[in-house]
Amino acid sequence: MGVTDDLLANNQAFAERFALSEHLDIRPRRKLAVVACMDSRLDVFAALGLDQGEAHVLRNAGGVITDDMIRSLAVSQLRLGTREILLIHHTDCGMQKVTDDGFRAELQELSGVAPSFAIESFADLDENVRQSIRRLRNSPFIPHRDKIRGFVYDVDTGELREPAPPD
Repeated sequence: MGVTDDLLANNQAFAERFALSEHLDIRPRRKLAVVACMDSRLDVFAALGLDQGEAHVLRNAGGVITDDMIRSLAVSQLRLGTREILLIHHTDCGMQKVTDDGFRAELQELSGVAPSFAIESFADLDENVRQSIRRLRNSPFIPHRDKIRGFVYDVDTGELREPAPPD
């Protein structure tokens, strides 16, 4: 048995005790979308005190704003009613430990094909948060840009801090 089989057994136990007091609306109650890194040390719902059905949580390596993240946020805002975007990057991020050129070369050596996607590594955590905010504010596909904030989650303390906003 592998990890997936263990998780399926966990799901069966979860489904047996699953009980909602009411059907949850597809639209998040807090009208919030959270973009975070995929890092397994960050439990977004616990860190923010969110309950099921309150927010969209979108994750990728580094929590960076890519074209696909903008696609998901556009759906979140235009079709599902979110109005605020909260970004969470974090300390000790793996995307700070690679370079775009180095990882691109590694992928090409492994597969024989250069990746068509951007790697999006970064050195300065605070500047990367600001860059993500700027990308969202400059996107014509994100209609609600007035409530976008970015934070850095400390993986050792669980605290969020807000870097200086972009110019």
